[in-house]
Amino acid sequence: MIMKALYLAGSLLTAGLLLGGCGGDSDPSETAMYKVTLTNLTYAQPMSPMAVVLHQKSYTLFDIGSSASVSLEKLAEGGDNSILLDKADTKDEVTAALGGNGLILPGATDSLTISGVNAECISVASMLVNTNDAFTGASCIDISTLKKGTQSSMTLVTYDAGSEENSESAGTIPGPVGGGEGYSATRDDRDFVTVHNGVITVDDGLADSALSMTHRWDNPTAKVTVERL
Repeated sequence: MIMKALYLAGSLLTAGLLLGGCGGDSDPSETAMYKVTLTNLTYAQPMSPMAVVLHQKSYTLFDIGSSASVSLEKLAEGGDNSILLDKADTKDEVTAALGGNGLILPGATDSLTISGVNAECISVASMLVNTNDAFTGASCIDISTLKKGTQSSMTLVTYDAGSEENSESAGTIPGPVGGGEGYSATRDDRDFVTVHNGVITVDDGLADSALSMTHRWDNPTAKVTVERL
């Protein structure tokens, strides 16, 4: 847990250093365009199509220690980003909300271009699909001072949405190793977002687990790069 916290702190520090040296070079009311690239760093955890939100700082995709929204729960349990994107689109603080091109396999990347005005942040989220409710992402990558032609990268840890017990049973995992249920309206876990402790797996003695040691992960599990075009 300590190592994961250190990874998280290091990721945030790296992002801060990369962004801190950039000065704004345009009117905030001018339309800005960004390329967002997510890379899956895991060995055997496919990631669901990413959700990307361009927004002001007053919008929050998720908060550690707070209950996950139903739209985030649906992404974290079933990999469905559509409700989250639809809900984000209704918010005055959100400039744009887009979904990725499809599953992001281990070692692969996906990119999309998003644009809008008066945006200060980009947030991103994607489910680790061979889990109950694990997701990776970032809530508010600060882009307010990112210059045209420059980019910022940060590594991402994995979070537990806290909405579904981590039983790891095949019937509760929607990914290829389980093929089971995705979203469930029943909340039977701690009901707040935390950094994920990792999976236990059948190889660790969890007899009913559909996961093996190949489905474990070390943080960071993903890398996101934001380039201002």
